[in-house]
Amino acid sequence: MPQTPPFPAMYGSNGYNKNLYKAKEEDYEGLYYHDNNLVSGSLEALIEHLVPTVAYYPDARVRKIAPKILQLLTEWTETFPYDFRDERMMKSLKELTHRLSSGDELYRKAVQQMTQTLIRKLTTLSQYEEALAKINSSVTDRLTVLKTKPQSIQRDILTICSDPFVLAQQLTHIELERLSYIGPEEFVQAFVQKDLLDNDKRCFSDHKKASNLEAYVEWFNRLSYLVATEICMPVKKKHRARVIEFFIDVARECFNIGNFNSLMAIITGMNMSPVSRLKKTWGKVKTAKFDILEHQMDPSSNFYNYRTALRGATQRSITAHSSREKLNIVFSLLIKDIYFLNEGCANRLLNGHVNFEKFWELAKQVMEFMTWKKVECPFDRDRKILQYLLTAPVFSEDALYLASYESEGPENNMEKDRWKSLRSSLLNRT
Repeated sequence: MPQTPPFPAMYGSNGYNKNLYKAKEEDYEGLYYHDNNLVSGSLEALIEHLVPTVAYYPDARVRKIAPKILQLLTEWTETFPYDFRDERMMKSLKELTHRLSSGDELYRKAVQQMTQTLIRKLTTLSQYEEALAKINSSVTDRLTVLKTKPQSIQRDILTICSDPFVLAQQLTHIELERLSYIGPEEFVQAFVQKDLLDNDKRCFSDHKKASNLEAYVEWFNRLSYLVATEICMPVKKKHRARVIEFFIDVARECFNIGNFNSLMAIITGMNMSPVSRLKKTWGKVKTAKFDILEHQMDPSSNFYNYRTALRGATQRSITAHSSREKLNIVFSLLIKDIYFLNEGCANRLLNGHVNFEKFWELAKQVMEFMTWKKVECPFDRDRKILQYLLTAPVFSEDALYLASYESEGPENNMEKDRWKSLRSSLLNRT
């Protein structure tokens, strides 16, 4: 069977090959080759080409193809373990591996090892999801206390941790832990919708899905709102200014570490309207460092400055010898790139064939993510700080605006109307 080489070798300097889909007369029906390499085909033809049949792979050759099938299953269960959370998928896997291992001790041991590894990964995922549920429950309980007894808030971030470098380290712990549980199949579930040309009712479209991608996005939003809450909460202007300067230093330490995701979340929180409108507070802040960080996060030219910094960090991580040097957390931009790549390119070519080039680019993005999510955090854990970051109550957007107006009064009629509306709504709830 002709094999497909790594895709970059098939494209010219501009990334495209005009002869990519040129067929030969001896091609199988529905499959196209170029330089004796399979490069295109309809989904049905590709599946038919790969799936053994009595005519295609006679029973006499099962022993020859068994190692390849076992290798395929091993790579599948290792790379996409969450596919097998569905009982139907696990049942199919057991049936196939039973046929492979029947009467052969070598295959039986390999199947047993593969199955144990898969079950261990799925068990770890379930335990992680239970831990997240407990954290979310704790956050809900604390938020209820905050709403009923606002005076119960006695701690803020500066009483928990006054060292920006230490806080940046603990943020990195959370980032890497949450990244480590995201499976590559979750990107497919999130971005690649079912192809309208596919009418196969046998696919498991209702299979149980992992939600680690959503949990990571929720963490980004939580950190942004936590930053805004910590800034808007203090009554005294001097204290608010000190909190702002503290988070500027934390953001700078995140940049130096390579934790670009926490950096972006912190900048997002500081740019939220309830925070940015505190002009008297910002007047007491030394903003030179913040201006530099904002310049790095400038979204113009498709985040050109940000991507330049990332290229430097990526190059550093490639030649790094320690975990600290390998850190390169860039998840937010990865999500953006995958989203626009998926939306901007069709799954099928005009002739109905699978768009190999698009899926190669998607795979390249996801495999880069799979590489740098494996980095272990090199910093010591501080349970007290981690607990605060994960469970401290945060204000909603309305609560942030209300706290902001209480700190620095409304400046125009629109703000005055919103303030009155928020206070009225609060009184009605109480």
